[in-house]
Amino acid sequence: MHPHETLLRDWLAAGDRGDVDAFDRYLHPDVIVHAPLGLSTQGVEGEKAVWVDAKAAMPDIRHDVQETIALESRAVARVVVTGTLVGEFAGIRAQGESFMIDQVVFAHFRDGLIVEAWEIADTGSLLRQLGDTQT
Repeated sequence: MHPHETLLRDWLAAGDRGDVDAFDRYLHPDVIVHAPLGLSTQGVEGEKAVWVDAKAAMPDIRHDVQETIALESRAVARVVVTGTLVGEFAGIRAQGESFMIDQVVFAHFRDGLIVEAWEIADTGSLLRQLGDTQT
């Protein structure tokens, strides 16, 4: 497996564990993460804050990486994300509903770290599964 694939998988796994301190090993300090639902961030500290909020709202969140591909300074992962929303997150009120959605993460690397990432997620399915209860 290409080192970029491993690093991308490890970043998601650290987030699932709530180990945001580990993000310094995976994300460039000036990382830009483009994410749906108003969750885009600039800088590793901003990304850590989003994951702290995500874990508080979805303690059982899991990113199950189905496959990865890497080429030069890029990697992509096809992911199935599951969890249960027990606290408000991204403007969505919690009703204790579980969800399962597809996600694709594209990452660009510099100096052995993720410098930019795009998270493409099936937010329509997510909102339907959670009862479309945006605040």
